[in-house]
Amino acid sequence: MSQAEKAVNKAADTAKDVAQDVADAAKEAVNTTRRTAANALDKAEEGVKSVERELNPVIDDLAARAQELATRGINFCADSSDRARRQLQSATEATTRYVIEQPGRSILLAAATGAALATAFFMSSRSRK
Repeated sequence: MSQAEKAVNKAADTAKDVAQDVADAAKEAVNTTRRTAANALDKAEEGVKSVERELNPVIDDLAARAQELATRGINFCADSSDRARRQLQSATEATTRYVIEQPGRSILLAAATGAALATAFFMSSRSRK
């Protein structure tokens, strides 16, 4: 083997070694990048879980408050309905008592109210024409 062949073989071996080193370095860079990405994802996942742990009590509290407001609203409506029913019953009893105690005045009052309503209806139907 000549000197030139030895030099070419040595250069080829050196180039092969450099190429292998570059390939190994590239593989290591890819593996490092994968590990870094996996660590970043793990940290991001832990961050999301941490936020979720912090928000769960807040969400539960808001849900409890909404439920309490709904219950209070339902109770308020029930109380208002009951109060209105009692007032209507009281007015009915007072009217019945008045009719029993003052039958003549009751008839006159009913007739006057009917006449006033009939007049108002008659006047409103005329103004529409």
